[in-house]
Amino acid sequence: MMKTLLPTSTAGSLPKPLWLAQPETLWSPWKLEGEELNHGKQDALRLSLQEQQHAGIVIVSDGEQTRQHFVTTFIENLNGVDFEKRETVRIRNRYDASVPTVVGPVSRQKSVFVEDAKFLRQQTTQPIKWALPGPMTMIDTLYDDHYKSREKLAWEFAKILNEEAKELEAAGVDIIQFDEPAFNVFFEEVNAWGIACLERAIEGLKCETVVHICYGYGIKANTDWKKTLGSEWRQYEEVFPKLQQSNIDIISLECHNSHVPMELLELIRGKKVMVGAIDVANHRIETPEEVANTLRKALQYVDADKLYPCTNCGMAPLPREVATGKLNALAAGAEIVRKELLVA
Repeated sequence: MMKTLLPTSTAGSLPKPLWLAQPETLWSPWKLEGEELNHGKQDALRLSLQEQQHAGIVIVSDGEQTRQHFVTTFIENLNGVDFEKRETVRIRNRYDASVPTVVGPVSRQKSVFVEDAKFLRQQTTQPIKWALPGPMTMIDTLYDDHYKSREKLAWEFAKILNEEAKELEAAGVDIIQFDEPAFNVFFEEVNAWGIACLERAIEGLKCETVVHICYGYGIKANTDWKKTLGSEWRQYEEVFPKLQQSNIDIISLECHNSHVPMELLELIRGKKVMVGAIDVANHRIETPEEVANTLRKALQYVDADKLYPCTNCGMAPLPREVATGKLNALAAGAEIVRKELLVA
């Protein structure tokens, strides 16, 4: 599908304008309501798209402007989950959070993001990418009082995600991304059933599919956890061999400023790779040359026609001017390497 060499994209979220939600805050509540909120979200989506276009991002997204949180906004629209009945659970073995309870069979009443995706599709002729939470990351943000089995609940979510994904594809989405930060934590489950579950979520899709596996937003719980991982982060080694064999088209991962040894990319040789060349855990804006360096290293293990320069994770918690600066650096860094490749 992609004609451009090294097509740039983002992992997902971009900061929301301050009239829509509290800036620099994850999961911040909306400042508008009712019809005003709907219009506000659409205006924010247009703005976010324009910022990506101005920066020169090739594969654009909604910047997740229409949702509060990358997992819960999807779950809020399902039957079988009680948001009033909350329990405290440990999220990805890192921090405690008060989460809703699964009280009965989960099902989807209606499409969740399709109207938003149609709206984005109307605004641009560029390839568009839409993100959904992956099944394993969804079950990790809930207390299950019904199925009593992580695997059973994940399979149910996979079926629901598949319904949603098919409708997004029909709405003109070119790439559907599943966010699975949990893949960097629950290795045994990932290999036992997690990847199979993800394949159930993409069943029958003709558009391209991505799994995004990162070390999380730049929030304190995540940065503290990263400090415990030592000088080399080899988590990907556990899941890459099976992902390489899977039906997922693209693997999106965190590279820049992380301690992930680049040679691990050899384990997914043949897959398209969204290489995170922008650190989302600090406010320093990368230089185009730093981005180019990360991409050059990745090119030792990823064929040029399969490398998609990207951000490490979402940028929702960052100040807008920082996020914009980082988008510009990503596009400029990719352009440096693109020129080098075309000359070679």
